[in-house]
Amino acid sequence: MLEVLMIEDDLELATILSEYLKAHNINVTNYDEPYTGMSAINTQHFDILLLDLTLPNLDGLEVCKRVAKEKNIPIIITSARYDINDKVLGLEYGADDYLSKPYDPKEMVARIHSVLRRYNLVKKSDELGLSTYPFVLNKGSREIYFYDELLDLTKAEYEILSFMLENKNQALTRESIASHSDSISPDSGNKSIDVIVGRLRSKIEKNEKKYIVSVRGIGYKLQLKDND
Repeated sequence: MLEVLMIEDDLELATILSEYLKAHNINVTNYDEPYTGMSAINTQHFDILLLDLTLPNLDGLEVCKRVAKEKNIPIIITSARYDINDKVLGLEYGADDYLSKPYDPKEMVARIHSVLRRYNLVKKSDELGLSTYPFVLNKGSREIYFYDELLDLTKAEYEILSFMLENKNQALTRESIASHSDSISPDSGNKSIDVIVGRLRSKIEKNEKKYIVSVRGIGYKLQLKDND
C-alpha cells in the first residue's frame, strides 16, 4: 500500500479524500499544521506528499521549498489559489505536479501514480543507467523508456539506441555504430544499420518530432534539446 503524507487544514476534505484513496490501496496520514507535517517526514516513511498552500503558521510554498531542499520525496501541490505565480513558484521550488481545487478524487489517484512512475524511473536510471529526457536508459535490465513508456526493442535496436543516448547530439558514423552492436555482423554493415535506424525512427516519432537525424557523409545523430 502506498503511504501518502498530506498537509491539509481542510479536515473535511482530508477525510473524504483519505477514504477514497484508501479504497485504491493508498493510505493517507494528514496533518493540518505544516510544522507537524514536516516533522513527520523525518520519523516515518512516505511515498509522496500532497500539499495545500493556504496553511496556518507557514505558507505552503515555503513548506514545498523546505521539503524539496531537505528530502527526496515527490510533491503534489493542491490549492484553491488561482494565481499563476503560485503554480510557477511551486514548480520552481520543487513540486512535481500542481492540481487546482476543486478536483475529482479520481484525478488525484491518476496524478499520484503518474508522479510516482516518473519519480521511480528517474531514481532507477540514476542507479542503473542514464536519464536524458524524454528517454530513460536502464542498463541493468537493458530497457529504454520513452515518455515513461517501455519501448519494445530488438537486441540490435537496443544496442544502437543506447549507444546514441550515451553520445547524444554527436554525429556518429555507421562504422562506430556497428562496432558497438554485437548483433550486427561486419558483412551486413551499413545496410543493416539503415534498416534498424528506420525501425527505431518509427518507434520514437512523437508529434512529428524527429529525434534521429541523418548527417550527410557521416551517419546519424540522436538530437535532443533541453526543452524536448
